[in-house]
Amino acid sequence: MSKPVIAIVGRPNVGKSTFFNKLSGKRLSIVDDTPGVTRDRLYCETEWCGKRMTIIDTGGIEPREDNEILRHIVTQAKIAIDTADVIIFLTDSRTGLTANDREIAHLLKKTNKPCILAVNKIDSIGALPAEFYEFYELGFEHGPFPLSSLHGSGSGDILDCVLELLPEKAFEEEEDDDIINVAVIGKPNSGKSSLINQILGETRVIVSNVAGTTRDAVDSYFENSHGKYNLIDTAGIRRQNKVEDAIEKYSVMRANAAIERADVCLIMIDANEGVTAQDERIAGLAHEAGKACIIVVNKWDLIEKDNSTVNQFTKKIYDALSYMTYAPIMFISAKTGQRVDKLFEQINYVNMQSSLRISTGMLNDVLYDATSRVQPPSDKGRRLKVFYMTQPSVKPPTFVIFCNDAELFHFSYQRYIENKLRETFGFRGTPVKIVIRERSKEEG
Repeated sequence: MSKPVIAIVGRPNVGKSTFFNKLSGKRLSIVDDTPGVTRDRLYCETEWCGKRMTIIDTGGIEPREDNEILRHIVTQAKIAIDTADVIIFLTDSRTGLTANDREIAHLLKKTNKPCILAVNKIDSIGALPAEFYEFYELGFEHGPFPLSSLHGSGSGDILDCVLELLPEKAFEEEEDDDIINVAVIGKPNSGKSSLINQILGETRVIVSNVAGTTRDAVDSYFENSHGKYNLIDTAGIRRQNKVEDAIEKYSVMRANAAIERADVCLIMIDANEGVTAQDERIAGLAHEAGKACIIVVNKWDLIEKDNSTVNQFTKKIYDALSYMTYAPIMFISAKTGQRVDKLFEQINYVNMQSSLRISTGMLNDVLYDATSRVQPPSDKGRRLKVFYMTQPSVKPPTFVIFCNDAELFHFSYQRYIENKLRETFGFRGTPVKIVIRERSKEEG
């Protein structure tokens, strides 16, 4: 990505995620009064004065914390700082200048990167509170700027300053229409974050044995010899009755939203557990959303194998996910990297298959052959007449079949037509949607 990168950093609960959401125009980052809610780096694009830039939201930095997860958060924030062209250091006028603010300021000054100091939660109009002036003590060249991340006031001045600190060449953009959005979905602890970290070769997403470590859907842009990808690591989706607190509910909603914006979904299955009821539910979300899918069996290095293990496991998966026999299965180890490099060929393939567009002439040749081989059903002397078929859209490939009586077009016959389409054109890795329309009662 050639767009300049702006990182928002600061202590927990100073309003970084609220500011991030305001800049993105969407609710991408979870906002809650609980410190440490944002654990990973989150990316979005924003535009200011015709210039596009990438914004990173980070977990709150607490330099003195010894907690394992909090240490991970600090590491993530430092990686974001290393990646950034400009840093926005967010502080809180209500708590005033703290010892942690001073430590973070010291850390930022050592980077020698342009840094803008913003004092948040100044929500009233008029004279600035006395606490605002404390922040001059930090000695930043750019700021302090008063900000209300909740209402957005002051954000324009901060973004103006960002543009001043960035060279013009920072905005030379590439064409990124060919990026494939890949959502990595699955239940908690199935290895989603480990897979992304293995692909990226850095600790991009927090990995921990604590189930539910990833709370947000986290984007990672990645390019290799196979193409350009946006990898979306999602919060582990739990059973609905186990979703208790508000943050967990946001996370489930975010995982669903990640599926919606994906081109391809990698459905992570833990090889030690096999396909659980929860895996079936998660796979169903991707299937119902019409997304190209690959079933990724992770932790394969931990399974004792013989010549029939793969075939037996494959059969069990397709028995459990009988509605997804179109999806290829890959056996990997995110930990060791086993067969991870092969994923990209499959991602490209199923994405291409979900984008296939077939001419009306070819479709109707297949339709004519199918109806000649197996006569359409009839009921009480009335026979189904199938007239023609068209394909109005892709992702998923969607077909409209016109007939004389939609009620006669039983599900089993629809499945027969779908199977004929797959036999002829492939559509490997993608759902196929068939819509039945009555053309005219008079033509029956």
